[in-house]
Amino acid sequence: MFRQVKHIREKYLEENMWPSIFCQGCGIGTALNCSLRAIDKVGLDIDKTVFISGIGCSSRLPGYIDADGLHTTHGRAIAFATGVKLANPELDIIVFTGDGDLAGIGGNHFIHAARRNVDMTVICINNYNYGMTGAQVSPTTPIGGFTMTSPFGNIESPFDLSALAIGAGAPYVAKWTTVYPQETMMAIKKGIEKKGFSFIEVLTPCPIGYGRKNKLKDGPENLLWYKRNTIGRSRYEKLSDEEKLKCDKIVIGELRNVEKPEFAAEWFKLVDEVYVE
Repeated sequence: MFRQVKHIREKYLEENMWPSIFCQGCGIGTALNCSLRAIDKVGLDIDKTVFISGIGCSSRLPGYIDADGLHTTHGRAIAFATGVKLANPELDIIVFTGDGDLAGIGGNHFIHAARRNVDMTVICINNYNYGMTGAQVSPTTPIGGFTMTSPFGNIESPFDLSALAIGAGAPYVAKWTTVYPQETMMAIKKGIEKKGFSFIEVLTPCPIGYGRKNKLKDGPENLLWYKRNTIGRSRYEKLSDEEKLKCDKIVIGELRNVEKPEFAAEWFKLVDEVYVE
């Protein structure tokens, strides 16, 4: 196991970036670990892979990877990723984003890239708050969740990001938590291998920004919360209709996997037909 960890670290990470800026108990490092292991299993050419992010704690991840990357403006990661893919369709595109970056200011880019089915893998690290800028309420903060800007509990209905991706037309959608790193890694691997828009939502603890305000005092306690409050898709589907209505747990697992025409391929096919000599 140690040799494998050392192999991943030496092969993909910038040595001068460590130690990381992430808080103790933060799950973003686990999400990065799962992502790099998935990349290694797929065998991506790291010199032909571009890592793109917006603004937020999770959006710092491309800086830790020894590869080409774009750290873009807030909410614009998917817009930049679309431009990179159309400029050079041979590149593999991986986007790291957070719930605020993706679904707040970046929400329109998110749904339209999924609708168009642009070939990229979007890894959304959802920690229920704007962790980097002071732990404000985000589009995914649960009802009743305490944040810096919801001191009496959030009253807004949150987005289900995976359901939003499915509704927008994404062909591959999965939702996991950092409690299940092996399953998360395999979902990211499938997402990379899928030709089209892949969305992997990773529910991730933010012990400092969100956890402390919601009586989750440390990293292990945060992880136990995710374990208690999630249910695997296969187990959920075995419940009766009445049991499903009463189930208040978050459904995790592979939620969609279908085939659809990919945007860049269809675009260049059209260009060839229109501008044929």
